[in-house]
Amino acid sequence: MNRIQNRTARRRFLGAALALPFVSIGHVSGQTLPLTPACGEKPERTPSQTAGPFFTPDSPRRNSLVEPGSRADRLTLAGLVLSPQCKPVANALLDFWHCDESGAYDNKGFRYRGHVFADAQGRYNLETIVPGEYPGRTRHIHVKVQAPGGRVLTTQLYFPDEPGNRSDGSYRRELTMQVARKGTQRNARIDFVIAA
Repeated sequence: MNRIQNRTARRRFLGAALALPFVSIGHVSGQTLPLTPACGEKPERTPSQTAGPFFTPDSPRRNSLVEPGSRADRLTLAGLVLSPQCKPVANALLDFWHCDESGAYDNKGFRYRGHVFADAQGRYNLETIVPGEYPGRTRHIHVKVQAPGGRVLTTQLYFPDEPGNRSDGSYRRELTMQVARKGTQRNARIDFVIAA
């Protein structure tokens, strides 16, 4: 088997193996959410964006940001953290924060703020709500992603088909999550390619 065939076979195997655990998370009404971005010969690293004015360090470790009494639609966000060589980044730190359903950030505590770690296969999972729209911005979620001992990627995640995407100067199509909706539940997927 030549080098190109070997790389292609490895990518197919890795993609199939890593996608299996997400069948229940990324599969709604017969729709499977694809890998984003796809690893290729020259995978693009996930673009960085500003943290904005509302980042708070030392968020609690928790895989659910859902607050008691929230009536907002629920969001399950899952995906992979990968190196530019399409290898899983084990134990990557993912620190998430976003506004509440009214578009307000908690700047005194840790409502809708928290961090998780990717597992040994680079998989992560977070339960939260669909955030409201912050004035002047489209609906989005902030995240910092870091391989153990690596550089921090700070970026933002966007929802597809939001009217505000067209008018928000910060919106980037390549940071749009794959989202499947069923009633008040949304299942989203986005994969990060970072320096590892």
